[in-house]
Amino acid sequence: MGGNANVAYQDQIKLPGTGDTLVPDTRIDSPLTLHLGREELVIRRRYETLSITNDFLIAIWFLLGSILFLYPSMEKAAAWLFIIGSFQFLIRPTIRLVSHFHLQRVPPNHWES
Repeated sequence: MGGNANVAYQDQIKLPGTGDTLVPDTRIDSPLTLHLGREELVIRRRYETLSITNDFLIAIWFLLGSILFLYPSMEKAAAWLFIIGSFQFLIRPTIRLVSHFHLQRVPPNHWES
């Protein structure tokens, strides 16, 4: 009769609704496999949004400062915009650091178990 009905796999699992049928376990961890819980994903997205907003504001301050520097009467305002933008460069690593500490406090997710 042939066929591969009796082929043994190293790791087999029973899937719901398949009775006693064993199927190959394809849940292999690789460098590209991410195991993120819903809460962790929400936290990451919020900090990413905050970081993107900060970067966008930095770009605005430096663009406006550059334009204002074209007008001698506006040089003082331009300098202040550069100072604000430079300060916001300090906020960028602060956001990343706070995000890192926040994610360390999130309990591990066991939804796959």
